[in-house]
Amino acid sequence: MPAPERPNQKWSMDFVTDSIVTGRRFRALTIVDDYSRECPAIEVDTSLGGARVVSLLDRLAETRDLPEIITMDNGPEFASRALDEWAYRRGIKLDFIRPGKPVENAFAESFIGRLRDECLNDNWFVSLKHAREVIESWRKDYNMVRPHSSLGGLPPQEFLARDGRL
Repeated sequence: MPAPERPNQKWSMDFVTDSIVTGRRFRALTIVDDYSRECPAIEVDTSLGGARVVSLLDRLAETRDLPEIITMDNGPEFASRALDEWAYRRGIKLDFIRPGKPVENAFAESFIGRLRDECLNDNWFVSLKHAREVIESWRKDYNMVRPHSSLGGLPPQEFLARDGRL
């Protein structure tokens, strides 16, 4: 697949799972722009079905352009009727990777690896609220401060600003 040439051309989505100190598991829906490596949102909760995925995407649409294509795996949240209908109404192509081929969602997998290494593995979450706060703080740092080698050593927001697209 050709590399994206502009922001919001192609996003990738995936889930990562972790837990709070009580052992209660939570999931985080991650979204990354394949062009700028920006993470527009991470949604954290104990249950994130297709309707919650749509709700997050609708909230993002209030403040930014949506992508032309979204790449994701074939999980039930992504293969849901809610997401399919939402994408159809918006004219967004859903690009499902082949089962068992996570390399086809490389941007999401790479992002989740960084999230796990730099945030999830370094924190002991005492509550779901605490997890949300820490993960959101990390996301902001990732977008505004953290240099990315694939962006010439710039953070995503600075890359977009220099690119004239922010």
